[in-house]
Amino acid sequence: MYTILGVDPGSSCTGYGIVSGEGDAVAYVDSGIISLRGSMEKHEKLKTIFLEIDRLLELHTPTHVSIEHVFYGKNPKSMLVLGEARGAAILAAALRGVPVFEYSAREVKQAVTGNGAADKSQVQFMLGRILKLEKPIAIMDESDAVAIALCHAFRNREWSRV
Repeated sequence: MYTILGVDPGSSCTGYGIVSGEGDAVAYVDSGIISLRGSMEKHEKLKTIFLEIDRLLELHTPTHVSIEHVFYGKNPKSMLVLGEARGAAILAAALRGVPVFEYSAREVKQAVTGNGAADKSQVQFMLGRILKLEKPIAIMDESDAVAIALCHAFRNREWSRV
């Protein structure tokens, strides 16, 4: 049995998604966003991400954490801010002894939709089908985080069968 916390870090909103399963069976557990008000100082945003991820780790006791890899973009400042948000989430997992795995956006899309260039609406649609959700996950950061967790489950089916 495994439980995976997926994290989609951001400077204004960090998404989280939790799936659990055994073998090839995977189920939706929980998801949401950590909202970071624009008026918050950077250190307060990072503290909020850390504390909320730590709370989720305590509440759901995941066996793994998966997080989106830093992508290379045109804006170095945005990349730095994203890296700091990732660091806060990774630190929370590390302090609890939960292993962290990183996936690129392309890997996540490929695992969930079969197409590494899929758009966000395709990812949302496939999440609903794969996880048999009654209603789609509407918030992009939240659905991205669920997709990151699902990607880890799909990419590591061999340990999930043990």
